Amino acid sequence: MKIYTSRYPPVPLVHESIFTNLFRTHFAAHPPDAPAYIDAATGFTLTRADTRDLSLALAYGLRHAFPSLGGVLLARGDVLMILSPNSIAWPVMMFGGWAAGLRLTLANSSYTPREIAYQWQDSGAKVVLVHPALLPVVLDAFKIIHIDPAEARRRIVIADWQLGDAPAVPAGFVHMAELLDKGQLSEEEKFPGEQAHETTLLCYSSGTTGKSKGVETTHFNLTTVLDMAAVLWPKLSSQNPRMLGILPFYHAYGAAKLIAFQLHRGIPLIIMEKFEPVAFCRAIHDYKITQACVVPPVCVILSKHPAVKQFNLTSLEWLFCAAAPLSHQLLLVVKDRLRSVGANVSLTQGWGLTETSPTATLLPAEDDLRKAGSVGLLLPNLEARMVAEDGSDAREGEPGEIWLRGPTIFKGYLNKPDVTRDSITPEGWFKTGDAGVRDSEGYYSIVDRLKELIKYKGFQVAPAELEGVLIEHPDVADAGVIGVYSEEEATELPRAYVVPVRTLTSAERASFVAAIDKWVKSKLARHKYLRGGVIVVDAIPKSPAGKILRRELREQAKAEIAEAPRAKL
Repeated sequence: MKIYTSRYPPVPLVHESIFTNLFRTHFAAHPPDAPAYIDAATGFTLTRADTRDLSLALAYGLRHAFPSLGGVLLARGDVLMILSPNSIAWPVMMFGGWAAGLRLTLANSSYTPREIAYQWQDSGAKVVLVHPALLPVVLDAFKIIHIDPAEARRRIVIADWQLGDAPAVPAGFVHMAELLDKGQLSEEEKFPGEQAHETTLLCYSSGTTGKSKGVETTHFNLTTVLDMAAVLWPKLSSQNPRMLGILPFYHAYGAAKLIAFQLHRGIPLIIMEKFEPVAFCRAIHDYKITQACVVPPVCVILSKHPAVKQFNLTSLEWLFCAAAPLSHQLLLVVKDRLRSVGANVSLTQGWGLTETSPTATLLPAEDDLRKAGSVGLLLPNLEARMVAEDGSDAREGEPGEIWLRGPTIFKGYLNKPDVTRDSITPEGWFKTGDAGVRDSEGYYSIVDRLKELIKYKGFQVAPAELEGVLIEHPDVADAGVIGVYSEEEATELPRAYVVPVRTLTSAERASFVAAIDKWVKSKLARHKYLRGGVIVVDAIPKSPAGKILRRELREQAKAEIAEAPRAKL
């Protein structure tokens, strides 16, 4: 068995709560009056001390004041749901829940009532902090699971703090500001020693297969990943680094890498509710942003959107891309576009999963061109295996499933011991479900999800590679690739769904499809040709974190294939 280790020495392991770690162990490393979080739209600022004090106030309100206001009683270890788009209230809600000793389950703000109802029941949540605009979604979710209106009011806190234009809600609900006004815990709930291995975060992930599952992330997982990631985090030239936060905070990437890690590093986080190209570029200009965490769809937009030329982006030094593979080609296009407006930006990737808390690899900024397309080096304290389809060790340079072991591997899937056993071996190896390649220098590249690789006549075709080539085409705004099964050829065929940069007439579609097919044939080997066809669409379905929802494309393809015979009659 071949086991790979990090080239970096292990970081010391600490056993304490994530709140204690950030607001006691590391807090004095930066001035308490230094800005921690800034609302991009209003400029409202929370200092490090503000964040600590407000979090302890919310913790007191949740544990002690909420019942007196008609809410349910919360005890250490109970589950608190947060349902909100990004806002300046997010750090206070997240850290306040942790200071109160609660487990947090973070819900996707675009979820339907049915999806919220599932996560509520599955996580065992007792109270939800909800953005006022999403209150109707929660109330409908509670109807689905037969929670009556009176009981619903006992389990809801309206998270409208610092929302100047918050939509009105019916009377009778407790508001976040009320809980912040009742007192303050003298200290947070402590989780020393073995207690640090208690679950503190329940983000939901599909894992390698199946329905969304609660990923049990512990205090120890989080405190360790922050120290591990800090080893590879780039040292920028600016004396005033500032991070722009556009990724959804309910995702493990946003919660850990933006809210928690930037506080750990002492870097102010400028918070945007969501990504919008003009607002993104304006924020870089206004706040002299030096770095931002992005996803590949943002890079696609930056490669072509006119806003890049409308604002001064020269303060920007580094973009960190994760959550989905970024092609070598798109990386070069974005770097050239930013350089054309005077921004000399390193664009690097990292890789991880919700189950790895989340970061597992990072590419050093100085390697962004030399190792373009790589997700970087293994973080300290982690071990990796590259496992071939037959269970043997994959050869160097050949793809294999990446297995990981170390202190940031999640505890398990909530209430799903069988699935957990299928995912984590008795020796502690987590089977990530991602196919990757490790080169002779120890740099990893992600080929794709194992279950998404297209098997064409014995060849493995990575959708992400095809998508990277398609996006290079000047007339393509976005693309998604899946495999469709051909009964006639008894194999899968690559099929591309492509969004053109402009609306096409019926007469233009045929020539556009032919041009795309020719483009791919000029760039790739024969087994990667789009034998399954090129389909013109208005949009590619994606998760808020930027991952292509291939399952939706596969369902669309099934419908198209089922319809095809009737179309010939």
